[in-house]
Amino acid sequence: MSRTPSRRTVLRGLTVTGAAVVAFDTASRSWAATAAESETASASASSASSASAALAKVPRLDGTLLTDASSLTAAADDYGHIVHHRPAAVLRPGSVRDVVAMVRFCNDHRLPVAPRGQGHSPFGQAQAQGGLVIETAPLAGIGSVDTASRTVTVGAGAKWSAVARATLAQGLTPPVFTDYLELSVGGTLSVGGLGGQAHRVGAQVDNVTELQVVTGAGELVRCSPSRRPDLFRAVLAGLGQCAVIVEATLRLVPAPTTVRRYQLTYGDLATFLDDQRVLVRESRFDYVEGQVHADASGAFTVHVLEAVAYGPPVGPAPDDTALLRGLRHDPATAQIVDQPYYDFLDRLAPVIAAMKEAGIWGFAHPWLNLMLPGTSAAALGAQVLDGLTPADVGPGAVILFYPLLRERLTTPLLRTSDDDVSYLFDILSAAAPDDTAAVDRLLAVNRSAYDRVAAAGGTHYPVGSIPLTPADWQAHFGPAWAGLQSAKCTYDPRGILVPGQGIFA
Repeated sequence: MSRTPSRRTVLRGLTVTGAAVVAFDTASRSWAATAAESETASASASSASSASAALAKVPRLDGTLLTDASSLTAAADDYGHIVHHRPAAVLRPGSVRDVVAMVRFCNDHRLPVAPRGQGHSPFGQAQAQGGLVIETAPLAGIGSVDTASRTVTVGAGAKWSAVARATLAQGLTPPVFTDYLELSVGGTLSVGGLGGQAHRVGAQVDNVTELQVVTGAGELVRCSPSRRPDLFRAVLAGLGQCAVIVEATLRLVPAPTTVRRYQLTYGDLATFLDDQRVLVRESRFDYVEGQVHADASGAFTVHVLEAVAYGPPVGPAPDDTALLRGLRHDPATAQIVDQPYYDFLDRLAPVIAAMKEAGIWGFAHPWLNLMLPGTSAAALGAQVLDGLTPADVGPGAVILFYPLLRERLTTPLLRTSDDDVSYLFDILSAAAPDDTAAVDRLLAVNRSAYDRVAAAGGTHYPVGSIPLTPADWQAHFGPAWAGLQSAKCTYDPRGILVPGQGIFA
């Protein structure tokens, strides 16, 4: 190995057709592809500086290390289309061994590394300027469902839609899903994985029994609540700061065959949130969330509470009278429908298809995702929503409220307020990709809203687009900060993992 270059080292990609990258020249800061180029680069480096003559050979890989322009450009973009940090290489692993080898290689040379699942981050979280992006999509294996322990072990690149289909074949299901199923398991476990079921069963990170990870030092480790528990706690909702998830064992529960879905309309934000609070405290429904829509004048004053009751074999047939007792919605507008369980889980599929057809999927997405304290949620939400119009948030925008019970969220790094009920408040906005003024305006709005919520004792759910400093992150993690910082020093001592989050200076 050559001497270790400084952290400022930036690799220069080399486009090679039909050739494997075999070495990295620390003098020219470039990849050498084929043995002939390796020898030429070595001779050139030797004549320029004997201290840099040796090349760092790339480990033998089962997969592919990509340096072509197309791959680098794709890895420098994400669903947000706002941040563009270009890596020097992209690893398409053929095995977990490849991830171990390349993380170890990057650690030796102090090169930043970021895993990328489906690229659904909106603010550069899975990008690595001048470093290595690891595509986890090839690590998508789904093991046999263990019906005795009610678990399944899956690769980090597996999509939740595939996991659901595999487990439903055995009458089981993960207990909680994000509304969009085409996200990777490793991706959502890195941030938390919240859905409308979380008030009853916790987030996705609260339903993991074991992980296999690659630490920033390139160590392949299995961890669980009883085995390397400090690492286990630092990885779940740890935003990739200590290790790359390559495999997860998930808890399963019996799955319903059908569900009954209720959509209840409210004209008042405070009443809407109060009824959500009642429902989650009483655990009347298996799934509770809500949306805010614009009225005929364009003001966001229509509040729709969405609640779902699971039917047999999980429970008895839903009783409408008992489930809706005491709620203050407009009964004339209530919609009640029965549907198969998987159809409910995948209900966004036609919406996403329409967005792609309309071109909205390719818009910039400066999302706002906040955790509001229950006691001030109505006031804080109103401050953001008052005066907001559909033109402000762009086409296809969605505004959501998820009520969460703090006692169900047990993962230390998944931060909420100290209130017993918090609300995940999302404004999933969109802007034309070339409208930088609109994007900048929305980012400023996001930052202002975050400051108000943080001052009131709330925080944010870190999947959005809020410009934050390391000091903001320390405040965000609060009492969990010391544990994360200690784990970072232990498991990623050279600080190479996931710089796009901007957590550590």
